[in-house]
Formats: sequence, structure tokens, C-alpha cells
Amino acid sequence: MKYKARALISVYDKTALDGLASFLAKQNLELISSGGTARFLSEVGLEVTPVGEITGFPEVLDGRVKTLHPVVHAGILARRSVREDMRTLQEFSITAVDWVVVNLYPFQQKVEEIRGERELLEFIDIGGPTMIRAAAKNFHDVVVVCDPADYSWIRSEYSRQGDISIHSRRFLAAKVFKMMAEYDAAVARFLSNEK
Repeated sequence: MKYKARALISVYDKTALDGLASFLAKQNLELISSGGTARFLSEVGLEVTPVGEITGFPEVLDGRVKTLHPVVHAGILARRSVREDMRTLQEFSITAVDWVVVNLYPFQQKVEEIRGERELLEFIDIGGPTMIRAAAKNFHDVVVVCDPADYSWIRSEYSRQGDISIHSRRFLAAKVFKMMAEYDAAVARFLSNEK
């Protein structure tokens, strides 16, 4: 099944995002996004497909639910070398996702700034961790980027090689799980009233 490569971008920290997103668009990747990230990409002149167009479902609950949808996660988790996975995508008209560029709500930082529990709970990211964990699990087929500090070398490697090496993909996947361990530990400390 032939499809256009697709990058799913959803970030809180938009540092240097215009450069990476422009680069991916020049590589002929379709950019899909939601909420503030979609607005940002449009404002810098990039063509972006809203996630709601892909899922056929609007953002709900004040944006709490945007990307938590089988169309998104099947696109991320499908193994390109498994014929049945690709047949399933075709059966349900799902396009595979090749890049996931996501960073999270800054929970650790907000713990220091916000005293109200209900307000702070809104900074526990759900959709972002779900997407990057799925992409990291499927790193052989999906490039996952969770840190703006990596944008520059990723662009350089892709420019040199026309792809991201399996070594670099594994490094990026490991970075996701290390970051998630720290993030989840910070949430657990907060909920346990620990410092």
C-alpha cells in the first residue's frame, strides 16, 4: 500500500519548531496537528491538516481529548513489515504515521509555580505521553522526537542520509522512556504529597 509520509506534531514548547516542521514539509511529509500547534504551524505559513479531519471527531472536553483515537494510534503503531497490520490500515482507511514530534505539558515546572491542585492537574499530560510511548515502541518504523534540543542534529542526519538511522531511532525512543519515567515520578511525588 503506497501512502504519503505523515508527521504528527503536537508540542507545548514550540522552540525551533518552525525550522523542523518546515524541513519535514520540504521532505514532502504531510503535517498533521491539533490545537495551538496547528495554529502555530499555519501562522508560520505551513500547510497543516487538523487531527479532527483525520479522525472525523472534534476536540472535546476543552481540548483534553484530541489525539486519543484509534485512527491516530493505529497509524503510529502499525508495523510496516507485518502484512496484517498494513492490511488493517487499508481496511479502515488509516494512513500510517512516520514521525511523531511531541513534547509534554511542563508538569515538573508547574509544580513549582502553581499551588492549586485542580489547576495543576490540568498539566498532567495524557495524549502526549500516549503518542510518544506508542511511537517509541514502534521506533523501527516511526521517528519519535520529544526534545527540541534534538531538532538540529535530526535535520542534519536526515539531510545527509535521506532517513534517520536505526541507531538514532533507538536513541530517540530510549529518550522518550527516560523522560516518561521522570515525568511519571514527578506526578507520583505530587499526588503522594512528597517533594
